Order: sequence, then structure tokens, then C-alpha cells
Amino acid sequence: MKFSYNWLQSFFKEKLPVPKKLGEIISLHSFEVEEITKSGKDFILDVDILPNRAHDCLSYIGLVREIGAILNLKPIFPKVKIKEEKGESIRDYLQVDVQDKEGCLRYGAKMIKGIKVSSSPKWIQERLISSGLKPINNIVDITNYVMLETGQPLHAFDFDKIDNKKEGGKKKIIVRKAKELEKIITLDNKTFYLDNDILVIADEEEPLAIAGIKGGKKAEISEDTKTIILEAANFEMKTIRQSRQKLRIITDASLRFEHEPDKNLVLPSLERAVQLIQEIAGGKILEGMIDYYPLKAKPKKIKLEKSLVSKVLGVKIKNQEIKNYLKRLSLKIIKEEKDYLLVEVPTFRQDLNLPIDLVEEIGRLHNFDKIPSILPKVRIEPAKRDYNVFWKNEIKNFLKELGFSEVYNYSFIGEEDLRIYGYQKEQLLEVDNPLSKEFKYLKPSLLPNLLKNVKNNFKFFDKFRLFEIGKIFFLSGKQEIKEKRRLGGVIASKNRERESFYQAKGYLETLFNNLCLSDIHYCDFSGINNLAINQFKSAEIEINSKKIGFLGEISEHLLRKLEIKGEVIFFEIDFEELVQLASEEQEYLPISPYPAAVRDIALLVPLEVKVVDVLNEINLVGGELIRDVDLFDIYEGENLPAGKKSLAFHIVYQAENRTLSSEEINNLQNKIIKKLESHSGWQVRKG
Repeated sequence: MKFSYNWLQSFFKEKLPVPKKLGEIISLHSFEVEEITKSGKDFILDVDILPNRAHDCLSYIGLVREIGAILNLKPIFPKVKIKEEKGESIRDYLQVDVQDKEGCLRYGAKMIKGIKVSSSPKWIQERLISSGLKPINNIVDITNYVMLETGQPLHAFDFDKIDNKKEGGKKKIIVRKAKELEKIITLDNKTFYLDNDILVIADEEEPLAIAGIKGGKKAEISEDTKTIILEAANFEMKTIRQSRQKLRIITDASLRFEHEPDKNLVLPSLERAVQLIQEIAGGKILEGMIDYYPLKAKPKKIKLEKSLVSKVLGVKIKNQEIKNYLKRLSLKIIKEEKDYLLVEVPTFRQDLNLPIDLVEEIGRLHNFDKIPSILPKVRIEPAKRDYNVFWKNEIKNFLKELGFSEVYNYSFIGEEDLRIYGYQKEQLLEVDNPLSKEFKYLKPSLLPNLLKNVKNNFKFFDKFRLFEIGKIFFLSGKQEIKEKRRLGGVIASKNRERESFYQAKGYLETLFNNLCLSDIHYCDFSGINNLAINQFKSAEIEINSKKIGFLGEISEHLLRKLEIKGEVIFFEIDFEELVQLASEEQEYLPISPYPAAVRDIALLVPLEVKVVDVLNEINLVGGELIRDVDLFDIYEGENLPAGKKSLAFHIVYQAENRTLSSEEINNLQNKIIKKLESHSGWQVRKG
């Protein structure tokens, strides 16, 4: 808003600082002064009023209060004294009917008879021009002048142009919503078609003005006007904003109403305008005023703890200084105790609601530049490690090194997934307001969405590895909702490979080793739907005798249902259990100085025999002298007996305290062979 330096000076007896210095003071304590320009014998300050202070500082009186508080000067505001015509009341001629009580919060009106419309005095014209407004005539200019002075928009209607249905009876002003496609021609001769969301001021026939935005042509003030109705109102801010946006109009009045001016401005602004009209345009002021004001605005009371001021500002301010600052801001101290002040906030300071707001005001007047910059004394402690986050990042990084790509999936599955995977509805958690039928249930496993990833990626890649760390949801026995974090992954290939399952097992073992886990076992697994997992290529994973997950090949039956052509190995591990078992401690084992010896064993076994069963038997017999056992070949060809497969292992023998003799190794190898052949259908191949 543009402010005249001379007009600001008129509110003070004391000489204000020169314009440039005053601009610096205002910028330092209140609002940025963007530009100062010379205009004849005056200077114009372009002040960027902050939105939180637009309700009171889009006016000269508002900015004058600020300057007075900053410079500790007492402003002189105009004394308003009006002389009303006794025996003749506004209520004899006019009544106001506020139909939209939500849109109109207060409506005040006064009536003046016998005015003379002409040009405004030079001093009013100069002040309007300095603030960016064009003079029109003395009545309109006074309404604009008072709006600039107080921040309260006003409007004048030619009383004789207001229609009434009953000739000779009281005229009526109605505050209502417009009718659909109702027309109004505004003061600038533009035609607008309204709708029933737009608030209007109307007579009994048609609109007189668009409420809070622009006056209409019908009741405009002209040279022939003798009697006026002067309106000052307070309209609901959202109503004005929506109307202005619909009509694409922005005016000085709408700008102020959109920032919710003080409802208690209506009466003093009306009286100030009436006083000026009587002084400049003459006329008789009818007794009384119409004042629709159902919900009165009252001052707020804020309890300010004295210790809060120094605690927040970081500097000791004396109690008397605090009280002086508050009084300079027009805030009234209504009670003082040892520890606190009870402060009454006038209704024109709607931005002050909390004790911290008062502290900010005190700091503003004390001058923030006077507050020394002191680093706070705090005890710095290292943040506690969140092991879930730490191990999550460790596992992610390690899997990426193994060639896995991370995916993020939704936590939902749909009706179609229930049919494919055979889930029972009573086992699942149903979403109350799903976005679509594909997101109707919370997922009980990572498998469905990972297989959707596989299907989509097979369009672009022949072979890939994916993993996800996400939550699954299920109901416990007592219908209690449970959620668990899982680590899931897939190894997918369009071409079937005999060793895929064992490669997947190798990836997991490498991961476990990296997490410093030991005592890992693979057992028979039957925990998931038989239709989903190939029972001959699956294993349950146990660590320290705790079941933490499983590994298995997705069955041909399920892949056909999903229209996936290829081979998919899937694993799912309880992430929370994995974190509990993981360790950063690594035990150093020196390399044995004694040589190792390698022997091979080839074995024919029935197709249903699992590799892990053979490994367990070998390790059980060999004990500590077996350093490692590796499966290096698996064959299920035509040259083998029906129902048989061939497994071939490297067995590494090594002792930590001596060199094993050939005789000792051969004896141990023979014991292993004997143990393996003790199983029905198992045959060690010799020669």
C-alpha cells in the first residue's frame, strides 16, 4: 500500500524522521518499504504489508500505530463529533433485512439529507492521489478517504434511487445471495451476471451493489443526489474471495474484506465519514443508525508468563520495560501478578492469540539487533542407533551387490489374488474404502506382488533378480490385527536351469554370512499353499533353531495361472527376526597351516530326496574334520534308472591341529559311503 509521508506526519505533534530514515525504521521493525518516491512537496512510501497484519495495517491509522509504538510517540487521531437532527430518525425511512447471516457479519447504515455533491477539497484530493486513488466527487471521495484512514470500506447509496414496493412506505435494503443469472451494471458501466453464491446488497427490486466488492450503477451518487444512505459493513472473508474470483474483479474494498477487518471498525468509520460529509457537503444527519451486529467481537485475554520473555528472546528485559512495550502496542495490562501479566488484546490485533505472539512483539520493539548472538549450551549426545534402519540399509546394499534390484509395491491385493492363491477372506484384512477392487485387502505375503513384478519384467528381460522389504498383514487367533516386516525376493529366468534353486540358496547363505549368522539349517517345508511351491525344491530356513523363512521354486501350476513362462525361485524371510539374530561382530579364524584333501562322492538317490538331507548325513559323519561340502553336479538324464537322480559332491577334509594321513581320510570317506548307502534306494557310484 502507498502511504503519504505528509499524511502520516499529520498524526503526530513530534517531527517524524526524514522519509528515508522512516522507511528504514519501518523495514527493520514491521514491514518492508519497497520504494520511496518524491511527489511534489510530499514523499510516497510503498509499504509491503504482511498478510497477517493486513486486517489492521492496510490503513493509515494501522501504520501510524506501528510507527508510534516503534518510536515511542503518541499518535493524535481525529476527534469525531457529529451533530444529529433530533426528532427525525433513519428508522423512519429505512429498514435493513440481512437474509444471509453467514455472509454478512455486521451491517451499519446512517442517513444524511440535504447534501450538496461537488468536487472534494484540494487536501482530500491530494491525499487520495498520493495513495493511488482517483478523486470523483466529495461523497465518494470521503468514503475512499475514510477507508484509507481506518481500513474500513464504505459505500454511499442515493436514497431516492432505492425502489420500494409500497409507495410512501419505508424503503428496504436487503443483504442476500444473488439469484441465478441476476444482472447488475457496476459503477464502471460493466455488466455482470451473478449466481446464487455471490452476496449482493439489493433493494426490493434488484441488486444495488456486489457486497464488499463494487457498487452498482442504479443507486450511484450524482450531482442531483440530495439524500444518501452511508453503508459500512463487515462481510465473511471467504464469501468475498470466492465472489471476487468468480467475477474476476479486485478492488481496494475486496482486498480489505479478504483479510478480515475488525468488526468494531464499522461504527467509528461511519461516524468519521458522516462528520466529514457534514463538514464538506453539508446536510442533516438523521438520528441513530441501523446496526445489525449479532455476534460481537470482544477483546482477547492472554496470560503472559514473565519468564517466557527472557527464555525465548535469550536476553533479560526488565519487567517495567515489558509493560511499557505492551502499552505502546495499545495492549492493556488488566492484571499483574508476581509471575505473569494478564494482557487484554484489542479486537484490531487479530494476529495476537498466544503468549509467544506477545513475546515476538516485545522483541520487535526491543529491537532484535540488540539481542546478542549466543550459541546455546547443549549436551551433544550421539543419536541412538535404530537397528531396524541400520540392518535394512546393510541388507539392501548387500543384495544390490549380489545383483538384486529393489522394488516397492503397494500393501494391497485384490479379489483376483484371492482366487489365484487360494486365500480365505476371513484370514485377510479388508480395507473399508479401497481405491479399487485391486486394492481391497491388505497383503498377507510379499509373493503376489513380487510375481506381478516378474510378469512385467519378463517383457523386457530374460533373467533378473528382485527383492522387497515390506510389511504383511494378518489376523491372529483372537482376531487381533498383526503386521510384520518381511524380506522377500525372486530369482527369475525365462530358461529353466537345473541349479537355480541352489544358486538362490547360495545367495541367501552369502547374505547370512555377511550378517555374521551361523547354525543355519534347511528343513522340509510345508508352510505355504501346495499349489504355489514345488515341494521337491523348497526348504524352510532355521537359524539358531528359529524358523525365520523359506525358499522354494514357484510351481508350474501357479505360473500357468499367472501366464508366466519361465522359472521363478522365491524366498521370504522374517525381517524382524533376522535383525534380532544379525551381528556386527566377526570372529577371526586363522587359516589352518595344515593341508586340505579333497575327495568326491557321486550318489544315485530317488528323485524326492533333497540335497540338504544328503549334506546333513555327510556332515554328521565327518564332524569337525570336514571343512566344506559342495554340490557340483546334479543330473536327471535318460541314462539313469527310472525315478533316480545323480548328485555329486566335493568333500574338503582338513584338521586345525595336524596333517591328516591318507589312511585317516580314506577311513572317514568309507564311513560316509557306508552311512549313505544305509538309506534305502541310495547308491554310491564307484569307478
